Amino acid sequence: MNANDIRELKEQALAEAAAAGTAEALEAVRIRYLGRKGRLPEIMQHLKAIPPEERPLAGRYANELKQTLGETLAARKAALEAAGGARSRAPFDPTLPGAWRPAGSRHPVTQIIDEAIRIFHGLGFTVADGPDVETEWHNFDALNTPADHPSRDTQDTFWLGDGTLLRTQTSPVQIRVMERQPPPIRIIAPGRCYRRDTTDATHSANFHQIEGLYVDREVSLADLKGDITHFARQMMGADVKVRFRPHFFPFTEPSVEYDFSCHMCRGKGCRVCKQSGWIEISGAGLVNPRVFEQVRIDPEAFAGYAFGMGVERIAMIKFGIEDIRLLYENDVRFLEPFA
Repeated sequence: MNANDIRELKEQALAEAAAAGTAEALEAVRIRYLGRKGRLPEIMQHLKAIPPEERPLAGRYANELKQTLGETLAARKAALEAAGGARSRAPFDPTLPGAWRPAGSRHPVTQIIDEAIRIFHGLGFTVADGPDVETEWHNFDALNTPADHPSRDTQDTFWLGDGTLLRTQTSPVQIRVMERQPPPIRIIAPGRCYRRDTTDATHSANFHQIEGLYVDREVSLADLKGDITHFARQMMGADVKVRFRPHFFPFTEPSVEYDFSCHMCRGKGCRVCKQSGWIEISGAGLVNPRVFEQVRIDPEAFAGYAFGMGVERIAMIKFGIEDIRLLYENDVRFLEPFA
């Protein structure tokens, strides 16, 4: 091999690079001439065998082969990529209709809250709101909760450094409304609540409640039963039944828990209702006179009822959701059916 042979090899390599029509063919040219076992490394090994008078010219041709071929390969690769990208892009047609993205939908929890607001609005209730970070007085003391009650323990409640806490229920909203507004009062308070619960299929440390309060001169347990029954039939279906069981809550007296007949088996007994035919919803009762005294409402002149319900629980019952965690995993496959 002499200098002329190297020059002819360079011209041949450049021609092959220019003629390569695909990225694969171009890569084959690079490997054939510049690869670890290609022609250029072979030339560099045999330079010592070239006569001394031709060696400088042969070395120059070898360097030109490496540099020029490398530049040609890079330019050809860029040209092939640009041409391929242009072919892959369909021409724009302004006469075609736009590609509309599917509309979103309301979350199941939001749907239940909106529906509950609509139902109670028909009964004359308005919506009230309050802060998520509450004082101990509003969350416990004003609601007649004893100082040694287990719900005040750090194992149950998220206490903050300044003596405040994340509200464990939306009942403090009732206290705030009664503080600033004289009776008659008819409000519901939907919102987030926080408790130190271990997350599982039926519990979460962050959940939603809807609290209700009605205060007037003549309010009885019959009013509570009638309004809860109306809500149940509007929310779960006209044939749903409601039962009330005696219970105890420090902020109501008398207190009850109320259940809805199972909408899956229509009260016959199934896995959802644990064969009882009933599903426990929440608690309610007439407002304890001690609560009225805390907010300076005369318990001799006024009476009232209060109730609460878990939004996620109603959503799970209404939509047949078996695991509360599904509501907060943001899985579009789970949420799509609620659109």
